[in-house]
Amino acid sequence: MSWLLECCVVLGVLLLIVIIALRLFAYFTLGVCRSSANMKGKTIIITGANSGIGKETARDLAKRGAKVIMACRNLDTAQRARDEIVRSTGNQEVFVKKLDLSSLKSIREFADDINRTVTTLDVLVHNAGTAHTFGPKTTEDGLELTMATNHFGPFLLTHLLIDLLKRSAPSRIVIVASELYRLSSLNLNNLNPVDGFPAYLYYVSKYANIVFTQELARRLADTGVTANCLHPGMIDSGIWRNVPFPLNLPLKIIVKGFFKSPEQGAQTTIHLAVSETLEGVSGKYFLDCKEHNLSRGAKDPATAKKLWEQSEKFVGLKPDDPHI
Repeated sequence: MSWLLECCVVLGVLLLIVIIALRLFAYFTLGVCRSSANMKGKTIIITGANSGIGKETARDLAKRGAKVIMACRNLDTAQRARDEIVRSTGNQEVFVKKLDLSSLKSIREFADDINRTVTTLDVLVHNAGTAHTFGPKTTEDGLELTMATNHFGPFLLTHLLIDLLKRSAPSRIVIVASELYRLSSLNLNNLNPVDGFPAYLYYVSKYANIVFTQELARRLADTGVTANCLHPGMIDSGIWRNVPFPLNLPLKIIVKGFFKSPEQGAQTTIHLAVSETLEGVSGKYFLDCKEHNLSRGAKDPATAKKLWEQSEKFVGLKPDDPHI
């Protein structure tokens, strides 16, 4: 039995060494926004800013003096987050507006409000996202919930605000994607898989985010509006609450042990929103505040064009809507 005990001790020590090594690697490769840019006089919209990296992005930009519009589905949670941000930054120019990205009606109402009441829009941050694990869910518009919230919603919102962004140029569009896109592929013949597996569709929606960014940047060339996307890292955020018991138990250990904090995860978003070094940079993908390579499929112009055309149909883009 002594040899078995010795083996267990050795294995335990090796596991501890691996854990420490991974933690050190994560720490020393962590991207940090180094820009000290002052954003006073700038107006920024951040979707899903009531928690996680969206909230930390809002806090940082408010601290820099920006007027921040928190576009959120849950107004009570968003108002509490807004009050906390105001207390911690001293910036009263932080506002909450209703936006449910899974509802085409809500998106249009939000965009109408912004276009009526906001004179300039310097940065639009598509941060909001959803992920549920089991059971297909369909929106009031007949769209699969994950694809509606993570791709179709941002696609429509960008169109409805594009004229304001162009009038405010130089302006920026920042899209929070994910490296998890590499675990999926885009089925352009079934972009609305209402019977699909939701956990997998999260990866698909992130793939769509990246492909959308590429085509958006191409169409906005020479307008003064740039579009870039990013992987924030694996974040200890509310999105993991949707993982059911008992799968959430080992996941909690991994999340708390190895994932970034929301503040750390917000760094690349902040970098793309404020960094002076990114003036005029468009159509790129970033990780830890550095440009990162994409797969060949994610960069394919033909795929991007077809995704765009299909998305126009699913969101019901009208002839008199702004077109990009």
